[in-house]
Amino acid sequence: MKTVVLRTADGRVVCERCLVAETPAPSVHTFFMRFTIDVVFLARDGEVMKVVPSLRPWRTAAARRAKAVLELPAGEAERRGIRPGIRLDLSLSADPSSGPAADHPPVSG
Repeated sequence: MKTVVLRTADGRVVCERCLVAETPAPSVHTFFMRFTIDVVFLARDGEVMKVVPSLRPWRTAAARRAKAVLELPAGEAERRGIRPGIRLDLSLSADPSSGPAADHPPVSG
């Protein structure tokens, strides 16, 4: 998994350190979870297509043609102003302590 910083088009940070799954899906489930989450469905260009606030355990949610899904703690989408129509930008994190090379020594030249 790669780590990204998620920002709005105006540069506001929405998620400081997000882990991105390798296989996106237009649906999610909360089977076996014990807490509610906010689910944000994104189009290929980062536009928020749909927000499902406080999705309870043992439920599903979907958005046709969604290319990415952001899962946040319940209430976080509203708190951060995430709503349909805004555009989010996924930028690779500059955090060298994350990712597959994090456990390897630096390469010397």
